[in-house]
Parts: sequence; C-alpha cells; structure tokens
Amino acid sequence: MEFKQTRRIKMRHLSAFVETVRCGSLKGAAERMFLTQPTVSKTLADLEHILGVTLLHRGRAGIALTREGAVFRQFAEQGLAAVDHGLTSLAALSAGRAAPLRIGTLPSVSADLLPDVILQFERLSPATPVTVIEGPIATSIDGLRAGDLDLVIGRMGSPDRMNGISFTQLYSERVVFAAARHHPAEGVRDASALAEHRVLYPPPNAAIRPLVDRFMIEKGIAAFPRLLETVSAAFGRAMMLGPAHAVWIISQGVVARDVAAGRVSILPIDTDSMSGPVGMMTRSEEEPTPALRLFRQALADTLDEGRHHPAPHRSRGFTTT
Repeated sequence: MEFKQTRRIKMRHLSAFVETVRCGSLKGAAERMFLTQPTVSKTLADLEHILGVTLLHRGRAGIALTREGAVFRQFAEQGLAAVDHGLTSLAALSAGRAAPLRIGTLPSVSADLLPDVILQFERLSPATPVTVIEGPIATSIDGLRAGDLDLVIGRMGSPDRMNGISFTQLYSERVVFAAARHHPAEGVRDASALAEHRVLYPPPNAAIRPLVDRFMIEKGIAAFPRLLETVSAAFGRAMMLGPAHAVWIISQGVVARDVAAGRVSILPIDTDSMSGPVGMMTRSEEEPTPALRLFRQALADTLDEGRHHPAPHRSRGFTTT
C-alpha cells in the first residue's frame, strides 16, 4: 500500500471496523459508538475503498470477515491499542505519575505466583501503579487485544483467539482434585469414587475445562451426580473449606497456599494428563514498554529464585505468535 493511501486512513475508520467485528453487526457497533447505522456503514465503505479490498460480508445474520478482513483486524486492533496506551501514558505523565501496568490473570496465577511477582516488580519499578484484573482467559485475551490490558498471565487461549498474541511459557501446571484436610475422600485414588461427594467442576468458559472433560472421557466417568460448575475462586474455596465439604477440580496454583498451610489436601488421583502450560501473553507486534520489560524481569527473578513451581514442573522460553 502506498504511503499516500495509509495517510487517508483515520481513527474513525479503524474504530468502526473493530467495533463492528466485536459486536458482530453494524447496529451493535453504531450503539457502542453513539452513531447512526448508516454512518458506520459509510465509514466502513470508505475504508474498504481506501484499501481496495472487501473486509466484511454483510447479511441478515450479521457480518462475517473476509480473508483480507481477518488479516487487517489484527493490525487494526493493535493500532488502536497502541494509541490507547499512548493516551494513557500521556495522561499519567501530565498528572506527574507513571503509566499504569494493567495485568489480566487467572485465579491460579493470582492466588499463587502473582503476589510474589508484584513484590519483586515494586522493587524494580516502585513508581509504576499496577492494576490486576482476574477473569476467564477468553475475556482477558480480548482485553489484551483491545488495549485494555498490557499483558495476560494464564493458560494459552484457543487457537482462534491467539492470532497476533505472543505466548511465552513460564511453567507447566496440573489440574488437581482438592479437598479440605481430613475430608472423607482424602485418600481416594480413583476419581469415579467421588460420585457420592459434591464436586466443583470448571464451567465451559474456563481454560481448564477441555482438559477436565478429556480426563473424564479417558477414565470412562460419567458426570458426577452432585456436580456444581463454578469459575469463582472465592466461592470454590468457601465450598471446599466450609460446611459443603466439596471436592474441587481446579488448577493446583489456586489451592497451593492452602496446601502449604495444611488446610487443603491434594487427592492422590493421577492427573498428569491434565497438565498444561501457563505463560505470559502480550501483543506480538508491539514494542514492550519499560514497565513491561521490568515486569518480565520480575517474573524471571521470582521463578529463578524457586519460590514457585519446582524445576521439574517448570518450562521456560517457549514462545508462539
């Protein structure tokens, strides 16, 4: 594309395109942008004219990306995210403070690894404010791509969500069956024997759900009769340690501190097949900020000091884009 063409692309073009894709319709994008639907439609048509390609197929069922649109989406989102980050940094500079570092995370990371990393980061960059947002991995990756987050620490998302996202593996983590100490199932080695107990199971949007479903199929176990699905770490912990006496199928990091304190036991069920990589995700084409570089250093320092995940369970340096 000639430089003269790129100069004709405005922020309104990128915003209309990205919002339309995210909403799945022109109507949804118009509502989000407080514009009329014809205005959004004309803006998209202008963008396609400038680029000389069709980005979207319009239909009664909504919109669908063309092959060219799928490619352009990645760079449009990264461009908007970069501008958003720049505006946030300028606002912080004008206010006499450092730009915040916004971290998306899963419960297993925020309950185990992240507190020590934050303490180490504070030593390296004491003036940088930090915001930690916990949520499902799909939501976190979407927030990273949109520029609402600067990095995400958790399990890798589905392939369709990882386009334009760099993943650096930090360690491998098992999914385990956990229960309060002295629970009747404390010595159970066969998961099928848990049928008489209340079991907390990851919901469909949880990153570990595919691993658990596959484990259940491999072991020939039907759904537990007293099954309750939840993604809430606080609720899961209360159900496990409270009068409900639930057995929790959960990433080991979520209960690591309770295990260390003697409040929780990991049932001796072989769950090696439910291991998966946990890593740091960033936007692949974006140059890391000084704060992000220091946070990476804090992560490496914390893991190298051996405070989390002994060496046999750690794998470093694996990256995909």
